[in-house]
Amino acid sequence: MIQRSIEEQIRKRLFSGKAIILTGPRQVGKTTLIRKILENRNDVLFLDGDDPMIINLLERPNTEQIRQIIGNSKIVFIDESQRIKEIGLTSKIIVDQMKSVQLILSGSSSFELLNQTNEPLTGRKWSFSLWPISWMEWQSYVGYIKAEQDIENRLIYGFYPDVLLNQPDQKSIIKELMDSYLYKDILVFANIKRPDAIQKLVQALAWQVGNEVNYSEVAQICGLDPKTVASYIEILEKAFVIFRLPSFSRNLRNEIKSARKIYFYDNGLRNAVIGQFQPIVSRKDIGALWENFLISERRKFLNYNKLSTIQYFWRTKQQQEVDYVEEINANIFGYKFKWNPKHSKRLPTTFSRTYNSVDHCITRENFREFVDPALLLK
Repeated sequence: MIQRSIEEQIRKRLFSGKAIILTGPRQVGKTTLIRKILENRNDVLFLDGDDPMIINLLERPNTEQIRQIIGNSKIVFIDESQRIKEIGLTSKIIVDQMKSVQLILSGSSSFELLNQTNEPLTGRKWSFSLWPISWMEWQSYVGYIKAEQDIENRLIYGFYPDVLLNQPDQKSIIKELMDSYLYKDILVFANIKRPDAIQKLVQALAWQVGNEVNYSEVAQICGLDPKTVASYIEILEKAFVIFRLPSFSRNLRNEIKSARKIYFYDNGLRNAVIGQFQPIVSRKDIGALWENFLISERRKFLNYNKLSTIQYFWRTKQQQEVDYVEEINANIFGYKFKWNPKHSKRLPTTFSRTYNSVDHCITRENFREFVDPALLLK
């Protein structure tokens, strides 16, 4: 299997007296990763939260019932645990009363699992997130040359494990993921009554990757009111489909202060939403694809390495723009993204002088410096 960056981090937290919680989108390999970590052990109890019997069994059992369920197992792994009502309280009993047992929870819905466990497991958990395969995980798996040859495919079809490992069928697989996960699961989890509206919303957001998103304009496109759009976007973010990037502003009167951009965690999912799988050479949205790829990869890296940064974009009313801004310990780093190295150019001097920023232009030739942890941590 493809080696995941956080595998060793999770291993180090086993039997540290706290629950381990792993969240992330469906089909990114959460169950596969935990099973790999626990392979060759004969003291593991695996419970599937999608199984109605398991759901009934774990809905508010008392301490003695939990002891009987666990038996002699030293590790309890509850997959898709967000489906179990009050899983937080059950987890608290296991952590507090059964000190020798390691509890592991996984879930594909942060707005259910984290909401249920945050209060009961305060101070009692280690939390991790898993995303689609990162560029560096993929490169480590196939080697530098094959990864280099594959980059245009990855900008189009993305990094879901099943997509990567079955490339002859990658178009069909990513479309199936979109149909079975993106819409059906979210509609069930969030109890959304108008599936057509959220489909239109996701499509509108996909077309606007790399641009500022105006909720009122999107609302008109989708036939919704702005408050509903804001609510649906929050749901999509908690379901690991999209994430928001706020605007950066400190000093200048002409800076745009309340805008936001929206990106997809996976290029393939974004392209599936709008049915766009043409090769790079014939695409007009290569800038958006490149920007979405780089920012999502950077987000994976920051998350996996637990680096404390704040991410923004910057733009003025005169359309001066910095694609991506990071603030680290009060230091400002600005980035321009250009697919073609020949088109690289400096960041606006207004931004650089005002914030004394460290500036970079990330292109097809040097992007590993932006997404490779080994280089970035030096």
